[in-house]
Amino acid sequence: MSVVMWAEEIVAGRAAWRHVASGVVFREVPGGTFQMGLSEAELAAVRAIERAGGAEDSIEPFFASAGNAQPVREVRMEPFLIARHPLTVAQVRHWLPEYEDDYADTDSGTARIEDDLDDLLEALPFQLPSEAQWEYAARAGTTTLTFRGDGKPGEDQLLDDFGDEQRTAAAENAFGLAAMGSANEICADVWIPGFAGAWADARPRTGDGPRTVRGGAADLYPWQGCDEWLLLLAATRYEHYQFTAVRPVATVPPCT
Repeated sequence: MSVVMWAEEIVAGRAAWRHVASGVVFREVPGGTFQMGLSEAELAAVRAIERAGGAEDSIEPFFASAGNAQPVREVRMEPFLIARHPLTVAQVRHWLPEYEDDYADTDSGTARIEDDLDDLLEALPFQLPSEAQWEYAARAGTTTLTFRGDGKPGEDQLLDDFGDEQRTAAAENAFGLAAMGSANEICADVWIPGFAGAWADARPRTGDGPRTVRGGAADLYPWQGCDEWLLLLAATRYEHYQFTAVRPVATVPPCT
């Protein structure tokens, strides 16, 4: 007798797939194309925030490193499943029962994994998202700095604990995903500055060295006025070090 891995549900008014064994809720992201990378329009939007007095510190390092998320290119996407939010401490313990977290205050908080990362990735029946999948999911059909527009994102956009279902639902983007950009989330791609020669589809870039991470604005909370909001931008990317969160992806289950 085959084991049922997925159950279709409605979560916060949207269709979802729940991984039966672990309880992790996934959303199905539709296929399509999008412009991946930090566009000139987005750079202009950041400059507008700066001119309006919204930058607490010098953001010239951000502009100096803009090439790490360029050139912008069109990427083709196939449908995929991605977790509604990063794995929580309780969810990680499904695969690593002895897991202890030095950063989360509750079991419903985002798990930030350090020494256990390799063990978790080996135990998971899922994959890490490619950078293309992560950014496509974060943008959710938008072309702005965040899915909420080109305005300066604030601390109210952070979500790091998922014990309050009402708050989690209110934070979702158009794809039904919460907390994109809050925690730094590791991707399958190896860190390569810039997108020159990158794939035109969702395949991760592989090789030796550290992986790429996306997001991380909640990792620096409470904010100290060092423009931590830039980590909420859909296109912000950097090299993995220290701890990381995990938001797995999976193949869309076949129709039954």
